[in-house]
Amino acid sequence: MLTKTNRRLGFLLFTPLLLTMAMMPVAQAETKKPTTPTNTNTNTNTNTNTNSGSQTEDLSDPNNLRPLTQDDSLLSLAGGKKLMTEAADAINKQNYDLASSKLQQARQIFNQLSNFYLQLANSFSGIENRISEAQKRKALETGQLRDDATYQLALVHRAMNQPELSVPLLIQVIRSQNPTSELGKKAYQQLFEIGFVDSPFPAANPNSGSSTKQN
Repeated sequence: MLTKTNRRLGFLLFTPLLLTMAMMPVAQAETKKPTTPTNTNTNTNTNTNTNSGSQTEDLSDPNNLRPLTQDDSLLSLAGGKKLMTEAADAINKQNYDLASSKLQQARQIFNQLSNFYLQLANSFSGIENRISEAQKRKALETGQLRDDATYQLALVHRAMNQPELSVPLLIQVIRSQNPTSELGKKAYQQLFEIGFVDSPFPAANPNSGSSTKQN
């Protein structure tokens, strides 16, 4: 009996020792885990330095010093003109859905640019007139391009048999350009042709005016 009792006591004492030894590799593994993030950080730092070097190289390129002058920018004069060119190409191919999308994007870009330039012009008025006048000129230039895009978009809607969508666009052009301007006259003529207005503007069609006088 004593022998069996001693064996049981020995087994009970030996069991915690086995458990402790079994857990030792786990503890060692846990202490080694921080080394992995350290290596990852080292690689990250290396990549960061590499990227920093590449950015420095890119910045040394004169073409990348002013990113908003690039034609792939969503807020640049060059980007808006590129969209206008793509729209004209789509119109030539009678792909009016694509042309409409391109013109809407171009119109939005030119409108934002015109507003931003005008805000800058007003901000520098009386402080630095040179900058103020330069921004006013840019506001007028981009405003003209916006109205051109708006007019072309109205023509595309007419080609798609959607004259009702042309009306607000044409009125916007007239309000922005003045009815006596070349583009304003064209816009009003479009309103007359689709039947939105009844009275032709005399300067819009000189031939019809001269024939009226003859009658």
